[in-house]
Formats: sequence, C-alpha cells, structure tokens
Amino acid sequence: MDPYTPRTRPGGRKKTLGLSAKEYTKITGTIASVRRQNRLPGDDIDDEPASSHISREGRSRDQANESSFIAETSFVRAPLNSRVVSTSSAPKKKGKEKLEPLDRVPLEIQEAMILEDLLYVLMGIEGAYVTFHPDYSPEDDDPLQGIRFVVSPSLDSSLRDLVERVLPLGMYYTAIFAFVEHRSHLDYGLVNHALCAAIRDMLKDYQTLLSQLEHAFNTSPQFSLQKLWFYVHPTIHTLSLIYHLILELATADDPAADGSSSSSSSDDEEEAARNEALGLGGAKLKAVLSEINKKDTDVTGSSGISVKGGEVLTIIYERMQNMSGDPTANMLYGTLLKAAGKPYVSMLRMWVTMGKLLDPHEELLVKESKFIDRGNLEMDYTDEYWERRYTLRDGSTSSSSKRHHAGVPPPRSVGGRLPGGACVPPLLEGWKHKILLAGKYLNVIRECGMEVSRDKGTEDEDLSMDDERFYQFVEDAYSHANKTLLELLLKDQQLIPRLRSLKRYFFLSQASFLTHLLDLSATELRKASKSASIVKLQSLLDLALNADAHGEDLLFREDVKVTMSETGLYDFLLKVVNVSGVIGGEEGGDGEAKQAHEEQKKEEKKSMLAIDALTLDYTVKFPLSLVISRKTILRYQLLFRFLLHLKHVEQSLSSMWIEQKTSAWRRPMPNHPEFAAWRMRVCLLRSRMLAFVQQILAFATFEVLEPNWRALEAKLEKVTTVDQLLRDHVDFLDTCLKECMLTSEKLLKAYSKLIVTCSTFGLYNSSLTKSASHAAAGGSAAEDTGMAKRSDVLSKFETNFNHWFQIHLDCVQFYASSENVSLLPLVVRLNSVKATV
Repeated sequence: MDPYTPRTRPGGRKKTLGLSAKEYTKITGTIASVRRQNRLPGDDIDDEPASSHISREGRSRDQANESSFIAETSFVRAPLNSRVVSTSSAPKKKGKEKLEPLDRVPLEIQEAMILEDLLYVLMGIEGAYVTFHPDYSPEDDDPLQGIRFVVSPSLDSSLRDLVERVLPLGMYYTAIFAFVEHRSHLDYGLVNHALCAAIRDMLKDYQTLLSQLEHAFNTSPQFSLQKLWFYVHPTIHTLSLIYHLILELATADDPAADGSSSSSSSDDEEEAARNEALGLGGAKLKAVLSEINKKDTDVTGSSGISVKGGEVLTIIYERMQNMSGDPTANMLYGTLLKAAGKPYVSMLRMWVTMGKLLDPHEELLVKESKFIDRGNLEMDYTDEYWERRYTLRDGSTSSSSKRHHAGVPPPRSVGGRLPGGACVPPLLEGWKHKILLAGKYLNVIRECGMEVSRDKGTEDEDLSMDDERFYQFVEDAYSHANKTLLELLLKDQQLIPRLRSLKRYFFLSQASFLTHLLDLSATELRKASKSASIVKLQSLLDLALNADAHGEDLLFREDVKVTMSETGLYDFLLKVVNVSGVIGGEEGGDGEAKQAHEEQKKEEKKSMLAIDALTLDYTVKFPLSLVISRKTILRYQLLFRFLLHLKHVEQSLSSMWIEQKTSAWRRPMPNHPEFAAWRMRVCLLRSRMLAFVQQILAFATFEVLEPNWRALEAKLEKVTTVDQLLRDHVDFLDTCLKECMLTSEKLLKAYSKLIVTCSTFGLYNSSLTKSASHAAAGGSAAEDTGMAKRSDVLSKFETNFNHWFQIHLDCVQFYASSENVSLLPLVVRLNSVKATV
C-alpha cells in the first residue's frame, strides 16, 4: 500500500473516537463540546451512525480504501481535508438520509453544527447540513462559475439569514481556485501566470484566516456564528471583487458560444441518423468529440485567441476605473494590475532598451514578421523591412490614423475589444508608437553588428504601468535609441554626402558627365533597348565619371550603375496614375478603351530605343538602405529619365540648328519662294520646339529640384527622429515628382505627346537637310518636284505641335490656378514660347 495513502482504521479504535467522561462533562454546554459529541462505546458499531460526525468519519474511511489523488503528507494531515468529496455518491446519500434533522436539536447545537459545516464550506468542501445545490453537477457545470451551496431547510430561521450571507464565500473561493488552476496553463502566457500568482497570494491570506477561525472554533467556547460573520465580512467583499474579475476574464471570448454550439449541433437530424447508422453516432464517440472540442476552445476561446497579455491588463484597468469610488476595489485591482503587468513591463523594457522582442506567447503590443529580413531591401520596392518587420498588433501607424487590417485579429463579439496582445492597455495607448520606434531603432543598430547595452542604473528599478517613472523611462529610451541611430546614419554612414551624390547623378546638378556620356554612346543609344550592350554602356559611364569626378563624388561613383528599363517612362507613369484613379473611383467605366490602350503600349514597347529605356541605378548597403531604399531610388530614376529625355531632345534640336547653318539653309533663293518659305517654317518650328524643351528643363532644374533640395538640406540639419528623416526624404521626392508634372494624367498625356513630337522632329534632321540640299541644287520651283510632299510633312508636324502645345498650356494654367501653385512660373515661361509664334 502507498505509504502516503490514509490507512483503514482498525475496528477497535472506533470506541476511542469520543471524549472521556471527564472532558465531556467539562465542556458540556459549550459549542466545542457539541462538535465532539459521539455515540456511546456500547452501541452497535455496524449500524450506520446517526451523528453527522460519524457519517463523515465513515465517508473518510471509505475514501481511504480508494487510491488517493492527493499523495502529499501535508494534505493528508490537514484537519479539514477529511471532508473532500468522494467521486462515489452512494455512501454520501446513505449517510445524508440518516442525518438527524436540525429542528429536533437545540439552537446552540444547531449553531455548532452549522459552524463546523461552514468551516468546510469556506474551503469549497461539502458539509453535512450545508450541501451543494441540487442542480450542481461536477461534469456539466463550469468550474469557473463556482459551486453554489444551500443550507438545510430544517435550520432555524434565526441562523439561516446569517448563514446565507456567508455562503457566497464558498462559491467565490471555488471559482477563484478553479480559475487559478486553469489559467496557470502554459498557453495563457506570462501575464495570466503573474495574475494567478497574485491571486494565489491573496488566497493564502484567506486560508490563513480560515485556519485562525478553525483554531478559535476548537479552543474558544465563546466562538459563535456572529463572530464568524464579523471576521469574514470584509473578506466577502474582497473575494467578490476577484470573483467578478475572473468572470469577466473567463467570459471575455464569447459567453454565447456554448449555447450556439449546442443549438447548432442539434440542427441536422438527418446527418445524426446517418452517422448512427454508420456507427459514428454513439454516445461514447460524441462524448470524446465534445471533450476534444472543449479542450480546443478552453485555451483559445471562441475568437481563436485566448484572453491574455494586454487584454488582461485592459480588463483589470477598466474595472479599476469603473469602481474607482470603492477604495477596496481600487486598491485590490491596483495591486493585481501591478502584479500582472510585471512580465509585460519586463518585455517592454527589454524591447525599448535592447531592441530584442522576447514575446513567446504573443502578449505584447509589438509583433515581429520573421519572414521579412534585411536581405529583402535589395529587391523590395515597398519598404517592407522598415514598415512591416516590426508593427503594432492593433494595426495602427504613426503616420496616419488608418489601420492596416492585414494580420489584425477581429475584435471580440462582446465589447468590441481586440483580443490578446492586439489589445493595447489604455495606459500605454499614447505611448505605443514611441515604444515601437524605440525598439525598431535599436534593432537596426543591432543588425549593423553594434552592441546595444542596457542601462544598469535603471535595470534594478521596480517599474509598473501606473508609475510615472516608467513613462519617463520609455521617453528616455526612445530619445537614446533615436539619437544613436541618427548619429549612425548621419555621421558613420555619411548620409548627407550620399544624398548629394544622388542629386549630382540623378538630378544632373553638374551635367557635364551626361553630355560626355551621350556623345560617347550615341551609336549604342540609337539601337533598340534589347540590342544595346549594358556592359559597354557601363564602361562608357565609368569613363565619363572618371573624367569629371571630384570631391565627394570620387567616393561613391562606383555605386552608380547603368540599367535598362522594361517600359517607357510615360507609359509607366500613366499606368501608375490610372491605377490610382481606379482605386480612387475617379474614372469608372472605360475599361475596354484602357485595355486597348494597354495593348497599344505593349506594341510600342517592343520597338523602344535604348535612349528611352536608359536609366541609372544606385547601390547602398544596410542601414543606409532604410533611407535610400528601392522605393526612393525608383523616384530618383523617374526624375532622371524625365531630365535625360529633355537633355536628349535638346541635344537633338541643337544639332539640327547647327545643320541649318549650312549653305543649303542660308543661301537666298529668289527663284524659289515656296522653298524659302518652307525653310523659314522649319527653322521657326525647330526654334519653338527648342525653346519649349529648354523652358521645361530650366523650370524643372532651377525652380523645382534646386529649391526643394535646399529645403531638404535645411530639414536634415534640424531633424530629430529617424522617422522624420525618412518622411522628409520621401516628401522631397514626391514634391519633385508632382511639381515636374509627373503625377497628373492630363498633364502627362499632353506633355508626352509634345516631347515625342519634338524628338521625332529631331530624327528628321538629316532628311530635312537632304531635301533642302536637293531643292537648292534645283534652283527653281519648276525643277523641284517634291515640294508639295515636304510641305505636307512639315504641316503635320506644325499642326501636331500647335495642338498639343495649346492643350498642355491650358492644363498647366488650370492646375496652376487650382491645386499646384508651383506651376505658375511655368505658365509665364510657356507664354513666352507662345508669343514667338
């Protein structure tokens, strides 16, 4: 036999259970003597005793023969544990049937019997006259609701009212004890574990009170029911507060889940009959399946996420606020909030001081997407590493009030509160963005291989969420992390010189290298984009840069690379603008026309020249790739291609001007007035096109790029946070794109038609010179047979240019007066071109 299992007592010992005659006489009339009253030794020991005490001894001996589920010596020797309810109910019923009715005994004895029962009931153990509610079932009832007790109806009415006031304590204790045992499961997280530990400490005080009451009951003849009520009265309010808290925690998932599942399971009678016929509908199988479902939903709840982390702290804080007028409730919930928040605060301190996210149970307000690493920065055009690697679980962002709903769990059906760690404690609501950014900054520093050490001065401080020092600690950690990363980017990684080199290479602030490159690669750039050699173009670029590089540009010239774009500039921009328009709902129903337009663009892409596809790329390493990311480099490339196209068309029209200084264009032709007029028209059209291109180029460089760059430099000198640095850089590029007319569909269409007309006219340079030489050699109008054809071609160019120039001018005037004031200088410039007509 197990040495820790209570042994069956020998039959002879039953005679010694009672007190001696001397002791019995001594305490006659007292409450304690009534408790120890027993049968005389001469009675038949085989009969079932009428005394409730003997019946309880018989039940305890029956339990002793069973394998005890509690094999601890300390538990066996505890004086109240002889009342632990056995799983077999037959002996209990037999004993209860033989109990002596209370209305047949004196009031003093009734009080003594009820006092003894109450001491067991306060521990959640059924007594002789205070028993479980008739509707109670251990298998069916939720233990987190507590066990309800009822008192025997034969109890005197003068005692019943007081007893019923004490009985809720038993229900509170059983519910709280079951909650502590249940929520101590590993899956409920550290916050629940800390809360259960705090509640367990409070239950120890309650159990100490019960031990003192039992001692008083055993030793003091003056101990009465009224004194019991006097001692437990304050505890009733305390346990009721804890009870209602655990009820809210237990029912936060969905209190109607059980009802809905039971109703839904009884709907399909045909399916039940079919399962029964197949042998799948037995009661045992249903019991097993229901047990599995119960285990699955016990931890996760109906919403799929258990009540843990920030949600637990939120519920405690809300109850503390709602009951702030009750000093006891305020102190109790404040104590529980501080205790339950210790692991939460510890994880937050680790995050904001070292950039490490140690959250095994997903309780914290910050979450990590581990599938996104810094290797994605080399090919990522969405800045996912910075924006998505570490985010808030509630989906909110610091830049706007909008939430990213991807990955955000649905709110609870009751109260609309986000579940688990996605629920940010109200005390941290105003600090959540600083908490997120502080850890992100330090995480970037750690990714660079730099050591991040904790501040030993504050490491040992005991901080809590209701302490002002904690928020000062978060503020200091945020400032330190932000300052450290800014120094790393601006000083160690030379961010400002990098941005200056980007301005020189992509914005053509010193464009002599580009002119040199266009001259060297003229033959290669006239090829189709798929036929041009990128290796050759790269070598020519290196040659052009080496001939012109100086100062800071010598440090970063090797990071500039030549690439070929797969789509034309204006096709790409129109596609982006059109997609934005569809999302915004501006353009609704011409889907077929857009599809035909896309097919036409695809055909044009096949014959795209290398000059139209040429662009530059820039290589940067982490952590600079956070600032100069693929998303920002794409903006630089769009602006570079815009300026490159203007430079190329300007160079083409300038070479045409040089050609038109030859004798074929300058020699007087009095015998051929039509040819003289045609020459004048060609020169005038070339002059207007060149003036238009130069005005656009001057506006883009001197009135858009340069002023915005100066403004960016001024902001970078005063920048205080890394996020502000990132926003200023992206805002600078977006402003440049908008003011260069690359974000408006109407302006893009008109401008692209105009610039294509100018570049096509430049391609006719040799043809026009040849025609002029042929006509000049003829000498007279009669000998010139191709004059009509030349005049017709020129008229088409003039008509096309005049038409799209007027549309473009009207669009610029409209946008300058409505939404983009920065276009006003361009209106003046374009009007000067118009005045030369």
